[in-house]
Amino acid sequence: MSETRKMTVAEILQKAAERARQHGLPYSGALTPSEAYEVWRNAPGAKLVDVRTRAEWDYVGRIPGAVQIELLSYPGNQPNGEFMAELADNADKTAPVMFICRSGGRSHNAAMLAHQAGYTAAYNVLEGFEGDRDAQGHRNTIGGWRVAGLPWTQS
Repeated sequence: MSETRKMTVAEILQKAAERARQHGLPYSGALTPSEAYEVWRNAPGAKLVDVRTRAEWDYVGRIPGAVQIELLSYPGNQPNGEFMAELADNADKTAPVMFICRSGGRSHNAAMLAHQAGYTAAYNVLEGFEGDRDAQGHRNTIGGWRVAGLPWTQS
């Protein structure tokens, strides 16, 4: 019986960078939720930044230990004018900064903003917290942080 070797942080980040090249992404890379969790737990200074709204954190769930910075406010989806300042207060520009949202859209935009601001290791977490919609239009069944069985809490 062979054991599956766990990928190192360097290997995970290399795989994420390859995804970025394949999809023409300007930032450092794209990670699956499980890969992001490994990097977050094992790379010095790494931050997981949850860019969902306060309502999503309160009613859908939170990731314990993640930095919470709204990219868009609720209600109204107005851009958070303090986003970059809050990010600067919480993340190093040279350590991995991984952005997560509901399904990967806002986190893609956050990774682009961080990259443009000089963050040299900005990553999008693919699938997000809730994943894509299934055939019935429901989330939390296909992909995402929760489906991957990673830590989260709900109030």
